[in-house]
Amino acid sequence: MNNNIKHIILKANDLSIGYKTKKAESVVSSNINFELEKGQLIGLVGANGIGKSTLLRTLIKVQPELSGTIKINDKDISTVPSQHLAKELSIVLTDALTSKNLTVYELIALGRHPYTNWIGTLSLEDKTIIDNAITLVNITDLKHKRCYELSDGQLQKVMIARALAQDTDIIILDEPTTHLDMYHKAYILKLLQKLTKETGKTILFSSHEIDLAIQLCDTMIVMLQDQLVCDQPCNLISKGVFDSLFPKDLISFDNQTGSFRVSK
Repeated sequence: MNNNIKHIILKANDLSIGYKTKKAESVVSSNINFELEKGQLIGLVGANGIGKSTLLRTLIKVQPELSGTIKINDKDISTVPSQHLAKELSIVLTDALTSKNLTVYELIALGRHPYTNWIGTLSLEDKTIIDNAITLVNITDLKHKRCYELSDGQLQKVMIARALAQDTDIIILDEPTTHLDMYHKAYILKLLQKLTKETGKTILFSSHEIDLAIQLCDTMIVMLQDQLVCDQPCNLISKGVFDSLFPKDLISFDNQTGSFRVSK
């Protein structure tokens, strides 16, 4: 038996993303190709306005692709009904909560919605999965608090627990460290790394914290003006990919330290 066989969980082939109206088509990025392996932490990085959020919205079927294909577990995502997709892919967005009056437990329990009956009755299995998610994210002490009582960092952990409770193979997060200080940025990304190792789930997140992503990710997707590159951080460094990420008049990438430096 070959133990080196890769389990490709999410794949993009000749993907083109952007916006389409009746009169015109605006391409944000094209010729996007990558394969993401099961059980990895993957960081999506790039300059502001390069199209990271557009790519994520396309991958989660919120925004239609202009051309090309996206496959999840070898199924074309365009053919997967939304109800079924919710059992394979969960998302954590930066949108504000519509109701912060929910308790932490109630919010996490919403992750079981794809599996419950029409009135949302939780089974014993649902409750066990919810409790496991709370334990994995280490927020047992918060479960009875109202969401409006939480700090930004605590709320982000709750949202991650809700995605875990949804029990999907892949979790996609759009800038999960927004509004957090340096310590909590590192804490959240370290938590995501821990969860991939303990659960075997694939976690893809977009971020401006490139230095942290380089240190913690198994794989990174780097969006540049004219191409998208997907590889291990060490390979991206050796190929000089990060050198061309930003204009060199203000910051430069130090290959020795694997971090960006402000030009003096």
